Amino acid sequence: MNTRMKGRDFLSTNDWTTEELEMLLDVAFDLKKQKALGIRHHLLEDKTLFMLFKDKSTRTRNSTEAAMTQLGGHAHYLTEEAVQISHGDTEKEMGIILSRYGHGIAIRDDIYLGVGHKYMTSIAKYADIPVISLESDFDHPCQMMADIMTIKEKFHNEVRGRKFVMSWAYAPSYAKPLACAQGSIMVMPRFGMDVTLAMPPEFSLQPEALGIARQNAQAAGVKFEVTNDMDAALEGADIVEAKSWGCFMTTRDLKESQDIAKKYTSWIMDQRRMELASNSAIYMHPLPADREYEVTNAVIDGPHSVVYDEAENRLHTVKAILALTM
Repeated sequence: MNTRMKGRDFLSTNDWTTEELEMLLDVAFDLKKQKALGIRHHLLEDKTLFMLFKDKSTRTRNSTEAAMTQLGGHAHYLTEEAVQISHGDTEKEMGIILSRYGHGIAIRDDIYLGVGHKYMTSIAKYADIPVISLESDFDHPCQMMADIMTIKEKFHNEVRGRKFVMSWAYAPSYAKPLACAQGSIMVMPRFGMDVTLAMPPEFSLQPEALGIARQNAQAAGVKFEVTNDMDAALEGADIVEAKSWGCFMTTRDLKESQDIAKKYTSWIMDQRRMELASNSAIYMHPLPADREYEVTNAVIDGPHSVVYDEAENRLHTVKAILALTM
């Protein structure tokens, strides 16, 4: 296994081998233990991470900023308004100049399909320090590692053969990015899980992500299935994630996307559906959730929900990513 990860970019889980992702998780578990025991772990002392956010954030910003502090470094929180992107700073300027100031660049750019991942890749081309995706239009690799860590914890590392269901759910708030759904179907097969994707016909994911999911499932000897029936998907599930995303493969018009979504208000994760899953099933959501639309309070606050453990693990996994790459 390649253990030389310093300077490596982390723009998608597809960038790293499964063995490398397993090592990342080993480091995350170790750092979680050290935090619980109050053991100082200043692995990035005097190092600087530049965090450029083009979208709002609660868990991603705070977990990453706290991670840098606890690792002994410092994180700069940047927005488009705080820097000169609108006045002409290109990916080349951002990559080269921030590389000369610090030790890592982390970017959140998930709003427009076909934009964010391309922007991060372009900055990485010019940067000579690691570039880390804090969510793009294509993948959310930091969230994916936290999700896998949580699944490993809840099932005592007995993950292979588990049924993971990624289901669309209705939300009236806005047309949410595809990244979490795509990230899940691409990475979960690599850890030996059978994956079922459930969604209304108009809410398909990007062909590239679907293709990678199928390839990864075949390579791992597991199943990847797609259905338009939420109930059928949930039968016997071990891990359930039900969240909304926009129908960007059908239309790029946000209002039209929301109008189409209104046809499927019955796609909610409620107690009846939770009971279709196995008795030991867990419910996951990256948050924020549209309560009583995507998921009922009874489920998200119920005994199957692990959303707060999942949110906590954002801290430990991003620490591992930063420590290994910076």
